[in-house]
Amino acid sequence: MEFIKKEIEGMSDPEPSRIKHEDTEEQTDWIEVKQQRQEVNEVEKEYCKSKTAKTKAKQLHTCTQCGKSFGEKGHLKSHMRIHTGEKPYTCPQCGKSFTAAASLHYHLLIHSGERPFSCDQCGKKFISSSSLKSHLKVHSDEKPHVCSYCGKSFSRLDSCKQHQKSHNEVRDHVCCECGMSFTTAATLTRHQRIHTREKSYKCSYCDRSFTQSGNLKRHERLHTGEKPYLCTQCGQSFKDGTSLTYHLHIHSGEKPFSCDQCGKKFISSSHLKSHQTVHSNEKPHVCSFCGKSYTQSRTLMTHIKKHCCVSE
Repeated sequence: MEFIKKEIEGMSDPEPSRIKHEDTEEQTDWIEVKQQRQEVNEVEKEYCKSKTAKTKAKQLHTCTQCGKSFGEKGHLKSHMRIHTGEKPYTCPQCGKSFTAAASLHYHLLIHSGERPFSCDQCGKKFISSSSLKSHLKVHSDEKPHVCSYCGKSFSRLDSCKQHQKSHNEVRDHVCCECGMSFTTAATLTRHQRIHTREKSYKCSYCDRSFTQSGNLKRHERLHTGEKPYLCTQCGQSFKDGTSLTYHLHIHSGEKPFSCDQCGKKFISSSHLKSHQTVHSNEKPHVCSFCGKSYTQSRTLMTHIKKHCCVSE
Protein backbone atom coordinates (compact mmCIF):
# COMPACT_ATOMS: atom_id res chain seq x y z
CA MET A 1 0.00 0.00 0.00
CA GLU A 2 2.81 2.35 0.88
CA PHE A 3 4.38 1.75 -2.54
CA ILE A 4 1.09 2.52 -4.33
CA LYS A 5 0.65 5.76 -2.33
CA LYS A 6 4.15 6.93 -3.30
CA GLU A 7 3.43 6.01 -6.94
CA ILE A 8 0.19 8.08 -6.96
CA GLU A 9 1.88 11.03 -5.29
CA GLY A 10 4.59 10.83 -7.94
CA MET A 11 2.00 10.84 -10.73
CA SER A 12 0.12 13.87 -9.29
CA ASP A 13 3.12 16.18 -9.86
CA PRO A 14 2.62 17.78 -13.42
CA GLU A 15 5.88 19.64 -13.45
CA PRO A 16 4.51 22.97 -12.10
CA SER A 17 7.60 24.94 -13.04
CA ARG A 18 7.30 23.96 -16.76
CA ILE A 19 3.55 24.87 -16.87
CA LYS A 20 4.22 28.20 -15.20
CA HIS A 21 6.91 28.93 -17.79
CA GLU A 22 4.51 28.10 -20.66
CA ASP A 23 1.81 30.36 -19.15
CA THR A 24 4.29 33.21 -18.93
CA GLU A 25 5.26 32.74 -22.59
CA GLU A 26 1.57 32.79 -23.68
CA GLN A 27 0.94 35.97 -21.67
CA THR A 28 3.99 37.60 -23.27
CA ASP A 29 2.78 36.62 -26.75
CA TRP A 30 -0.72 38.03 -26.02
CA ILE A 31 0.73 41.32 -24.76
CA GLU A 32 2.81 41.61 -27.95
CA VAL A 33 -0.24 40.93 -30.13
CA LYS A 34 -2.23 43.51 -28.19
CA GLN A 35 0.52 46.09 -28.62
CA GLN A 36 0.73 45.34 -32.35
CA ARG A 37 -3.04 45.83 -32.69
CA GLN A 38 -2.85 49.17 -30.89
CA GLU A 39 -0.02 50.26 -33.19
CA VAL A 40 -2.02 49.25 -36.28
CA ASN A 41 -5.08 51.12 -34.98
CA GLU A 42 -2.99 54.23 -34.39
CA VAL A 43 -1.58 54.06 -37.92
CA GLU A 44 -5.10 53.62 -39.36
CA LYS A 45 -6.39 56.61 -37.37
CA GLU A 46 -3.53 58.80 -38.58
CA TYR A 47 -4.17 57.69 -42.18
CA CYS A 48 -7.91 58.49 -41.89
CA LYS A 49 -7.16 61.91 -40.41
CA SER A 50 -4.72 62.64 -43.19
CA LYS A 51 -7.22 61.51 -45.86
CA THR A 52 -10.03 63.60 -44.32
CA ALA A 53 -7.78 66.66 -44.18
CA LYS A 54 -6.84 66.22 -47.86
CA THR A 55 -10.51 65.81 -48.83
CA LYS A 56 -11.46 68.96 -46.92
CA ALA A 57 -8.62 70.84 -48.56
CA LYS A 58 -9.93 69.76 -51.97
CA GLN A 59 -13.50 70.91 -51.15
CA LEU A 60 -12.59 74.40 -49.98
CA HIS A 61 -13.93 76.55 -52.81
CA THR A 62 -15.16 79.43 -50.68
CA CYS A 63 -17.29 82.41 -51.71
CA THR A 64 -15.52 85.69 -50.94
CA GLN A 65 -18.86 87.48 -50.52
CA CYS A 66 -20.70 85.30 -47.96
CA GLY A 67 -18.20 82.61 -46.91
CA LYS A 68 -20.20 79.65 -48.23
CA SER A 69 -18.02 76.70 -49.37
CA PHE A 70 -18.49 74.29 -52.29
CA GLY A 71 -17.06 70.92 -53.32
CA GLU A 72 -16.56 71.94 -56.94
CA LYS A 73 -15.32 75.14 -58.52
CA GLY A 74 -18.23 75.13 -61.01
CA HIS A 75 -20.74 75.21 -58.15
CA LEU A 76 -18.98 78.22 -56.66
CA LYS A 77 -19.05 79.94 -60.07
CA SER A 78 -22.83 79.37 -60.34
CA HIS A 79 -23.31 80.59 -56.76
CA MET A 80 -21.37 83.82 -57.41
CA ARG A 81 -24.03 84.85 -59.94
CA ILE A 82 -26.43 85.37 -57.00
CA HIS A 83 -24.15 88.18 -55.81
CA THR A 84 -23.23 89.60 -59.23
CA GLY A 85 -26.73 89.33 -60.73
CA GLU A 86 -25.27 87.79 -63.89
CA LYS A 87 -27.79 85.78 -65.97
CA PRO A 88 -25.90 84.42 -68.99
CA TYR A 89 -28.53 81.90 -70.13
CA THR A 90 -31.28 83.59 -72.22
CA CYS A 91 -34.50 82.08 -73.55
CA PRO A 92 -34.61 82.49 -77.36
CA GLN A 93 -38.42 82.59 -77.32
CA CYS A 94 -39.26 85.23 -74.70
CA GLY A 95 -35.89 86.77 -73.79
CA LYS A 96 -36.05 85.82 -70.10
CA SER A 97 -32.58 85.20 -68.59
CA PHE A 98 -31.36 82.71 -65.98
CA THR A 99 -28.30 82.19 -63.78
CA ALA A 100 -28.04 78.46 -64.57
CA ALA A 101 -28.40 76.32 -67.70
CA ALA A 102 -30.68 73.89 -65.83
CA SER A 103 -33.11 76.72 -65.02
CA LEU A 104 -33.27 77.69 -68.70
CA HIS A 105 -33.85 74.03 -69.63
CA TYR A 106 -36.88 73.78 -67.30
CA HIS A 107 -38.16 77.15 -68.53
CA LEU A 108 -38.07 75.98 -72.18
CA LEU A 109 -40.34 73.09 -71.21
CA ILE A 110 -43.03 75.68 -70.34
CA HIS A 111 -42.94 76.97 -73.94
CA SER A 112 -42.94 73.50 -75.45
CA GLY A 113 -45.60 72.21 -73.07
CA GLU A 114 -43.48 69.11 -72.44
CA ARG A 115 -43.83 67.54 -68.99
CA PRO A 116 -41.71 64.39 -68.93
CA PHE A 117 -42.28 63.42 -65.28
CA SER A 118 -45.75 62.03 -64.47
CA CYS A 119 -47.35 60.95 -61.18
CA ASP A 120 -48.22 57.23 -61.20
CA GLN A 121 -51.15 57.83 -58.83
CA CYS A 122 -53.13 60.65 -60.46
CA GLY A 123 -51.40 61.11 -63.82
CA LYS A 124 -50.45 64.74 -63.20
CA LYS A 125 -47.32 65.74 -65.14
CA PHE A 126 -44.34 67.91 -64.18
CA ILE A 127 -41.37 69.54 -65.88
CA SER A 128 -38.84 68.29 -63.28
CA SER A 129 -38.27 65.26 -61.03
CA SER A 130 -38.04 67.54 -57.97
CA SER A 131 -41.53 68.96 -58.69
CA LEU A 132 -42.89 65.41 -59.02
CA LYS A 133 -41.23 64.35 -55.77
CA SER A 134 -42.76 67.34 -53.98
CA HIS A 135 -46.20 66.54 -55.48
CA LEU A 136 -46.10 62.88 -54.34
CA LYS A 137 -46.34 64.06 -50.72
CA VAL A 138 -49.94 65.13 -51.46
CA HIS A 139 -50.88 61.47 -51.94
CA SER A 140 -48.89 60.20 -48.95
CA ASP A 141 -50.37 62.84 -46.56
CA GLU A 142 -46.79 63.42 -45.38
CA LYS A 143 -46.40 66.93 -43.96
CA PRO A 144 -42.95 67.18 -42.39
CA HIS A 145 -42.67 70.99 -42.41
CA VAL A 146 -44.36 72.56 -39.37
CA CYS A 147 -45.07 76.28 -38.81
CA SER A 148 -43.25 77.47 -35.67
CA TYR A 149 -45.99 80.04 -34.99
CA CYS A 150 -49.25 78.05 -35.18
CA GLY A 151 -48.21 74.40 -35.63
CA LYS A 152 -49.79 74.03 -39.07
CA SER A 153 -47.93 71.45 -41.18
CA PHE A 154 -47.10 71.45 -44.88
CA SER A 155 -45.90 68.91 -47.41
CA ARG A 156 -43.52 71.44 -48.99
CA LEU A 157 -40.87 73.62 -47.35
CA ASP A 158 -41.53 76.60 -49.64
CA SER A 159 -45.27 76.49 -48.73
CA CYS A 160 -44.37 76.48 -45.03
CA LYS A 161 -41.99 79.44 -45.44
CA GLN A 162 -44.57 81.40 -47.40
CA HIS A 163 -47.21 80.65 -44.73
CA GLN A 164 -44.90 81.84 -41.93
CA LYS A 165 -44.54 85.19 -43.64
CA SER A 166 -48.30 85.67 -43.14
CA HIS A 167 -47.66 85.66 -39.36
CA ASN A 168 -44.90 88.25 -39.30
CA GLU A 169 -46.24 90.17 -42.34
CA VAL A 170 -42.89 90.14 -44.18
CA ARG A 171 -43.73 91.64 -47.59
CA ASP A 172 -40.34 92.40 -49.02
CA HIS A 173 -41.27 92.16 -52.74
CA VAL A 174 -42.65 95.56 -53.82
CA CYS A 175 -44.33 96.45 -57.13
CA CYS A 176 -42.67 99.53 -58.65
CA GLU A 177 -45.88 100.43 -60.54
CA CYS A 178 -48.39 100.70 -57.69
CA GLY A 179 -46.40 100.11 -54.48
CA MET A 180 -48.22 96.92 -53.49
CA SER A 181 -46.01 94.48 -51.57
CA PHE A 182 -45.96 90.68 -51.56
CA THR A 183 -44.47 87.83 -49.56
CA THR A 184 -42.84 86.09 -52.55
CA ALA A 185 -41.16 87.09 -55.82
CA ALA A 186 -43.46 84.73 -57.74
CA THR A 187 -46.56 86.48 -56.37
CA LEU A 188 -45.11 89.86 -57.36
CA THR A 189 -44.38 88.59 -60.90
CA ARG A 190 -47.97 87.37 -61.25
CA HIS A 191 -49.29 90.71 -59.95
CA GLN A 192 -47.17 92.73 -62.39
CA ARG A 193 -48.99 91.10 -65.31
CA ILE A 194 -52.04 93.14 -64.25
CA HIS A 195 -50.12 96.28 -65.24
CA THR A 196 -48.63 94.84 -68.43
CA ARG A 197 -51.89 93.00 -69.27
CA GLU A 198 -49.74 90.14 -70.47
CA LYS A 199 -51.72 86.92 -70.92
CA SER A 200 -49.24 84.50 -72.36
CA TYR A 201 -51.05 81.29 -71.35
CA LYS A 202 -53.73 80.50 -73.97
CA CYS A 203 -56.43 77.86 -73.73
CA SER A 204 -56.13 75.16 -76.40
CA TYR A 205 -59.93 74.61 -76.39
CA CYS A 206 -61.29 78.20 -76.52
CA ASP A 207 -60.11 81.79 -77.02
CA ARG A 208 -59.50 82.61 -73.36
CA SER A 209 -56.00 83.45 -72.18
CA PHE A 210 -54.51 83.80 -68.69
CA THR A 211 -51.69 85.57 -66.88
CA GLN A 212 -50.80 82.43 -64.89
CA SER A 213 -50.18 78.86 -66.03
CA GLY A 214 -52.01 77.53 -62.96
CA ASN A 215 -55.18 79.41 -63.90
CA LEU A 216 -54.96 78.01 -67.43
CA LYS A 217 -54.66 74.45 -66.10
CA ARG A 218 -57.70 74.88 -63.86
CA HIS A 219 -59.67 76.44 -66.71
CA GLU A 220 -58.84 73.65 -69.18
CA ARG A 221 -60.21 71.10 -66.73
CA LEU A 222 -63.63 72.66 -67.36
CA HIS A 223 -63.24 71.47 -70.96
CA THR A 224 -61.73 68.07 -70.21
CA GLY A 225 -63.72 67.31 -67.05
CA GLU A 226 -60.51 66.16 -65.38
CA LYS A 227 -60.59 66.04 -61.57
CA PRO A 228 -57.20 64.70 -60.47
CA TYR A 229 -57.46 65.54 -56.76
CA LEU A 230 -59.19 62.65 -54.98
CA CYS A 231 -60.47 62.62 -51.39
CA THR A 232 -59.29 59.36 -49.81
CA GLN A 233 -62.10 59.46 -47.22
CA CYS A 234 -65.21 59.67 -49.43
CA GLY A 235 -63.94 59.28 -53.01
CA GLN A 236 -65.09 62.71 -54.20
CA SER A 237 -62.68 64.29 -56.70
CA PHE A 238 -61.81 67.92 -57.45
CA LYS A 239 -60.25 69.88 -60.28
CA ASP A 240 -57.71 71.67 -58.07
CA GLY A 241 -55.79 71.11 -54.85
CA THR A 242 -57.35 74.09 -53.06
CA SER A 243 -60.86 72.68 -53.44
CA LEU A 244 -59.66 69.34 -52.04
CA THR A 245 -58.02 71.08 -49.07
CA TYR A 246 -61.25 72.92 -48.21
CA HIS A 247 -63.23 69.70 -48.64
CA LEU A 248 -60.94 67.83 -46.22
CA HIS A 249 -61.71 70.47 -43.58
CA ILE A 250 -65.34 69.27 -43.72
CA HIS A 251 -64.24 65.74 -42.74
CA SER A 252 -61.84 66.92 -40.02
CA GLY A 253 -64.10 69.70 -38.72
CA GLU A 254 -61.10 72.04 -38.84
CA LYS A 255 -61.80 75.73 -39.40
CA PRO A 256 -58.40 77.44 -39.40
CA PHE A 257 -59.57 80.95 -40.37
CA SER A 258 -61.21 82.91 -37.54
CA CYS A 259 -62.76 86.39 -37.48
CA ASP A 260 -60.82 88.75 -35.18
CA GLN A 261 -64.01 90.67 -34.37
CA CYS A 262 -66.54 87.99 -33.41
CA GLY A 263 -64.45 84.80 -33.28
CA LYS A 264 -66.50 82.93 -35.89
CA LYS A 265 -64.42 80.33 -37.75
CA PHE A 266 -64.29 79.33 -41.42
CA ILE A 267 -62.71 76.63 -43.59
CA SER A 268 -61.25 79.10 -46.10
CA SER A 269 -59.82 82.62 -46.22
CA SER A 270 -62.37 83.59 -48.92
CA HIS A 271 -65.27 82.62 -46.61
CA LEU A 272 -63.70 84.69 -43.82
CA LYS A 273 -63.22 87.67 -46.15
CA SER A 274 -66.84 87.44 -47.26
CA HIS A 275 -67.99 87.29 -43.61
CA GLN A 276 -65.92 90.33 -42.57
CA THR A 277 -68.02 92.60 -44.82
CA VAL A 278 -70.82 92.09 -42.24
CA HIS A 279 -68.74 93.99 -39.68
CA SER A 280 -67.57 96.69 -42.10
CA ASN A 281 -71.10 97.35 -43.52
CA GLU A 282 -69.51 97.10 -46.96
CA LYS A 283 -72.00 95.99 -49.63
CA PRO A 284 -70.07 95.49 -52.85
CA HIS A 285 -72.61 93.25 -54.62
CA VAL A 286 -75.23 95.45 -56.36
CA CYS A 287 -78.43 94.31 -58.08
CA SER A 288 -78.53 95.44 -61.73
CA PHE A 289 -82.37 95.53 -61.66
CA CYS A 290 -83.13 97.70 -58.63
CA GLY A 291 -79.76 98.89 -57.30
CA LYS A 292 -80.09 97.16 -53.94
CA SER A 293 -76.70 96.11 -52.54
CA TYR A 294 -75.58 93.11 -50.48
CA THR A 295 -72.54 92.04 -48.47
CA GLN A 296 -72.36 88.58 -50.06
CA SER A 297 -72.66 87.47 -53.69
CA ARG A 298 -74.86 84.46 -52.87
CA THR A 299 -77.38 86.77 -51.17
CA LEU A 300 -77.45 88.93 -54.30
CA MET A 301 -78.03 85.86 -56.50
CA THR A 302 -80.99 84.82 -54.33
CA HIS A 303 -82.38 88.35 -54.65
CA ILE A 304 -81.97 88.43 -58.48
CA LYS A 305 -84.00 85.22 -58.77
CA LYS A 306 -86.98 87.12 -57.30
CA HIS A 307 -86.76 89.64 -60.16
CA CYS A 308 -86.64 86.82 -62.67
CA CYS A 309 -89.73 85.18 -61.13
CA VAL A 310 -91.66 88.48 -61.21
CA SER A 311 -90.79 89.14 -64.88
CA GLU A 312 -92.03 85.65 -65.80
